[in-house]
Amino acid sequence: MKLIGSFTSPYVRKVRVVMAEKKLDFSFEQENVWAPETTIQQVNPLGKIPCLVMEDGSTLFDSRVIAEYLDTVSPVCKLLPSNGRDRTEVKVWEALADGVLDAAVLVFMERRDRAPELQSAKWIERQMNKVHAGLREMSARLGDSPHCMGVPYTLADVAVGCALGWLAFRFPEIDWRGAYPNLARLFDKLSERASFRDTVPFVA
Repeated sequence: MKLIGSFTSPYVRKVRVVMAEKKLDFSFEQENVWAPETTIQQVNPLGKIPCLVMEDGSTLFDSRVIAEYLDTVSPVCKLLPSNGRDRTEVKVWEALADGVLDAAVLVFMERRDRAPELQSAKWIERQMNKVHAGLREMSARLGDSPHCMGVPYTLADVAVGCALGWLAFRFPEIDWRGAYPNLARLFDKLSERASFRDTVPFVA
């Protein structure tokens, strides 16, 4: 399998963490989807990463789709419960974490790509409200539990850990550690795992 992505994308990181936890062999191809010479649409018509190229040449895209598929490939470190209610709860956690990222990524791109006088303060505020609301909800759901789903380590933790890691990387001004000590404890615990240590985002 070949994973196409970047070292800064939190969605790509989620897939890389899953692959590491599942102990799956794959090659990694870095792709800048914003570069004029990008070829990403040859494998993903939406022009997004991550994209997983299978052994037969077929492709999977969207981190949630890829992660769910990968969990079926190997019995090692089962990340999605088979039980319907628990499985759905893990997917809700993932949607929540990805939703925080979706809003934060939009703000990052608005600030990066538009001149200050062209940026919409109202639109940025709307997106940041989603980020803060999502963080509050994650903290409330986590409570005093060691992991998102209680005792077991699941895809919910992977998604939340990648979201928090990207916020620390791109939005250091957001003091989620001080505001939500339980999220900080979870993130520190996750950061001790080899899968997280080996996938810390950086600009190549």
